[in-house]
Amino acid sequence: MQEVKWGMIGCGNVTEKKAGAPAINKVPHSKLVAVMARKADKAKDYAERHGVARWYTDVDALINDPEVNAVYIATPPNVHLAYAAKAIKAGKAVYIEKPMARDFAECEAINKLAAEAGVPVFVAYYRRTLPYFVKLKELIDSGVIGDIRLINITLHWQPYGEETGEDPQPRWRVFPEISGGGHFHDLASHQFDWLEYVFGKIKYAKGISRNQAGLYPADDVVVANFEFENGILGNGSWCYTVNKEQRIDRTQLIGSKGKIIFSFFESSFITIETAGGITEYEVPYPPHVQQPLLETIVSELRGEGTCPSTGETGARSSLVMDRIVAKQG
Repeated sequence: MQEVKWGMIGCGNVTEKKAGAPAINKVPHSKLVAVMARKADKAKDYAERHGVARWYTDVDALINDPEVNAVYIATPPNVHLAYAAKAIKAGKAVYIEKPMARDFAECEAINKLAAEAGVPVFVAYYRRTLPYFVKLKELIDSGVIGDIRLINITLHWQPYGEETGEDPQPRWRVFPEISGGGHFHDLASHQFDWLEYVFGKIKYAKGISRNQAGLYPADDVVVANFEFENGILGNGSWCYTVNKEQRIDRTQLIGSKGKIIFSFFESSFITIETAGGITEYEVPYPPHVQQPLLETIVSELRGEGTCPSTGETGARSSLVMDRIVAKQG
């Protein structure tokens, strides 16, 4: 296709800056031409604010819009499979928010439909193309810390404001029937996807997940061990009910010549510690974090390049998380 004309399902926060019209319309040969939300006022408001030609309240109407040739599913995971199936049946390329679905089985179902129809599927694991993580991969590949021996992930955050207080109103991410899990599934999905992109497949993963604080139905603390096919070992702890003074987002890559310390979500700094001293790199995030990945999607759809985040790769992080929380053997 010469011009990628997007139809977007969902008009939530992720579409206001990270992706959606602000990112899609900045990519050459790419345009958001239609949006859909269940509430008419929300769809109409988004379309008017972002200069989108058409808006709908019906998924089928958007997918079957004759101008739309690619569909961006920007909804909670519980409808990813159903909406992807509709778009694939219509023969339209699909871009799905992460995690790709509620579990690996649903991811596999999407990929099976896509393979049978010959329709490309992409997943919004945009760290594969973010400048910060591109630099990080370059440093690892350069051998600056030697051979990687161990990966340690620590992500401890305090509860969100709406999860506590006299009248708590937790959002959909902590209801497993909607999201597939909780904050672990939402955030660790990014981590495992990028780690597999850099170090290859994780062949073993096992963990313990619990709900300790009782603020919502999903687990709020997870610990895990994992091993890559190349022999690198990893461990991690994720807790979402600490106090704000204990908040930490730190991953350490420990190598034979030193270590790299970085943040998956909160810092623009990369720190390298070796026998020669400490070196820091600052790589700021772009205004629209999904734009670099969208550029690769448009490039692939135009027959000019390849996107690094597909349905096949996107399913992998769901498989690892399923194993950690014992959904998969």
